[in-house]
Amino acid sequence: MNRQFVLQSLVFLLVIGTTTTLCGPPFFTDDPEPVDFHHWEFYLASVQQHLREAANATLPHVEVNYGAFSNVQLHIVAPLEYVRTGSDRHYGYSDTELGVKYRFVDETSSLPQIGIFPLVEVPTGSKASGLGSGTVQLYLPLWFQKSWGDLTTYGGGGYWINPGSDAKNWVFLGWLAQYDFSEVLSLGGEFYYHSADTPDAIDGADFSLGGFINLNEHNHILFSLGHSVTGEATTTVYFGYQVTV
Repeated sequence: MNRQFVLQSLVFLLVIGTTTTLCGPPFFTDDPEPVDFHHWEFYLASVQQHLREAANATLPHVEVNYGAFSNVQLHIVAPLEYVRTGSDRHYGYSDTELGVKYRFVDETSSLPQIGIFPLVEVPTGSKASGLGSGTVQLYLPLWFQKSWGDLTTYGGGGYWINPGSDAKNWVFLGWLAQYDFSEVLSLGGEFYYHSADTPDAIDGADFSLGGFINLNEHNHILFSLGHSVTGEATTTVYFGYQVTV
């Protein structure tokens, strides 16, 4: 069998496995805090992952969050995605993400707020083109958050149910600290671990730095830049525009 074909096939599987929508823009680590009751968040953004032999990016994706009830947020991500594996390139609609965030413990002076945020990845993209997984995926996380003045820290993790002969279930764990330097600028950093999500992939740990620029009460710019610490050498980029109403 052609050696280059084998290499590109392995990279193709890796790209499918690492095509992951960011949970807590502009970071991978999420928090338990839902959108306020009857309020909305709209994002127009791009998340990119660059590997040595491949790359994938949402160009762009649209994310919408709505506070449907007190302590309950509805969530959807609709992505257009670009995938490069070797000399092959594909662009089109990828898998749709649906979720519900529920905070069941409010923060107090001594306790963190705690919530769950199950996600379903609906296979609306083409697996043959590398634009989707081809199966329904389910993520079951638990998140914690505590604040002290302008400093906020949050994190947790969960289990991805990732069926398929070329896939395997995997774990994500992450933690983040963020500081509000002013009403305009907030900066933070995260460190996260993810186990292998395909038989040919390896476990990895990554970090990223990023933040928010609040143009006004309703308009915000989000950004982050990260790189792998262990595992496959990967650079991640997030840039987005958020409207809150």
